[in-house]
Amino acid sequence: MLTILLYLIVMALVGGMIFLAASAVFERSEELPPLPPGTTAAVLPAEGVTSADVDALRFQQVLRGYKASEVDWALHRLGMEIDSLRAQLEARSEAAPEVEDPEAATVNDPEAAAVSERPDDV
Repeated sequence: MLTILLYLIVMALVGGMIFLAASAVFERSEELPPLPPGTTAAVLPAEGVTSADVDALRFQQVLRGYKASEVDWALHRLGMEIDSLRAQLEARSEAAPEVEDPEAATVNDPEAAAVSERPDDV
């Protein structure tokens, strides 16, 4: 029994020394140093957020998932961008004259003509 206990203690010490040596040689294996507290790696452009920006968005992982403040910030920014786009769309629709005759709209507006020529199954 004493031999088994001694064998386990020696194995734990050897494993610990290998771990410490590997930690000293390979360090943390990170390309970048850790972020300072209170900062975020999540980056979105000030205007014109695209789907590629959202796809490239990364959040810092913490013990129980993603850092809630970073996710809240990203959702707030995306919400502001959506509100801005909706306001621009509303301003353009208010500035555009309303045409009652659909034929006149397709003749005068090449974008409307292109949309009306598009097949319905797309």
